[in-house]
Amino acid sequence: MENLVQTLAIYALPVIFAITLHEAAHGYVARHFGDPTAWQLGRITLNPLRHVDPVGTLLVPALILLFSSGAFLFGWAKPVPVDFGRLRRPKQDMLWVAAAGPGANLAMALGWAVLLKLAVILPENAYSLPLAEMARAGINVNGVLMLLNLLPLPPLDGGRIVVSLLPPRAAWRFAAIERYGFFILLALLFLGLLDYILTPLLRFFLFFIKNLFAF
Repeated sequence: MENLVQTLAIYALPVIFAITLHEAAHGYVARHFGDPTAWQLGRITLNPLRHVDPVGTLLVPALILLFSSGAFLFGWAKPVPVDFGRLRRPKQDMLWVAAAGPGANLAMALGWAVLLKLAVILPENAYSLPLAEMARAGINVNGVLMLLNLLPLPPLDGGRIVVSLLPPRAAWRFAAIERYGFFILLALLFLGLLDYILTPLLRFFLFFIKNLFAF
């Protein structure tokens, strides 16, 4: 029980901000390219409470962290509404709207890496170890969510990026997968195939972070 409380305490902020700021980034970039839907609904905000889904942001990640001993994470926030028809160039701009979420996760991973570096190099104090553990969690959480969302499967961001890059007829056919995408993702998760796909990618990402910041 004590280990569970410690794990949740360490992962709480990284998980909430990783998931919610990912969604806010979609809305911000969509507004930049002409769709104010998310802005009009008050979803372009750094307030996590505007994006939290009680099940996807809190319950599911907590259960997965518990049963995987912190080795894996899966969750979601309330999707930010994007009306692609209101974008100035819907097909082309879709790429940037989709890429904004993983881009936000990359930025947060780098930010947590900076905090980890500070925790390591600054004089040791009572907050050094908790900060270092939370920073490591932040790097891992954002790395997983970035890589997960870049998988080329609609409705994940990677799937929308592929749709944006494909010729119109192929894009239409590929986008039709979206109605089954969530079920495909859940099947990959529970069959262990998602972990098999993401683990080597995450190891490479963590290797990149380690060398970039000379940990």
